[in-house]
Amino acid sequence: MDLRKLKTLIDLVADSGIAELEITEGEGKVRIVKFSQTPVMAAAPVMAAAAPVVAAAPVAAEAAAAPTVQGHQVKAPMVGTFYRAPNPSAPAFVEVGQSVKEGDPLCIIEAMKLLNEIEADKSGVIKEILVESGEPVEYGQPLFIIA
Repeated sequence: MDLRKLKTLIDLVADSGIAELEITEGEGKVRIVKFSQTPVMAAAPVMAAAAPVVAAAPVAAEAAAAPTVQGHQVKAPMVGTFYRAPNPSAPAFVEVGQSVKEGDPLCIIEAMKLLNEIEADKSGVIKEILVESGEPVEYGQPLFIIA
């Protein structure tokens, strides 16, 4: 697929209400996923101008809903699909409450048909697993909490 066609597809996704677009052309396959929190942030000032009391309540609720588990976040180093185990019939790499050492495998992120093993970047105990197996993840998205 040429660059102009790819740019056109990216612009189509960006300008539309589509969240995801996948195109297969011959042996090539392109998947474009739109992830943006801009609409949520843009809506907040409008609500605040119309009803300041209503806008203050969600902000307070978000602060209260902040993670209660404190610790080091292991974040996704790439965009892809998160897997807790090396294959569907194998046990998960780690479970909540399990001790890990720096360099221990935590999960796999599949990106462009490549399986990338993600290792612990800190020793500690897995306090929380923030993503379910098979879910798509974004770059920088928290995956695990290690304390």
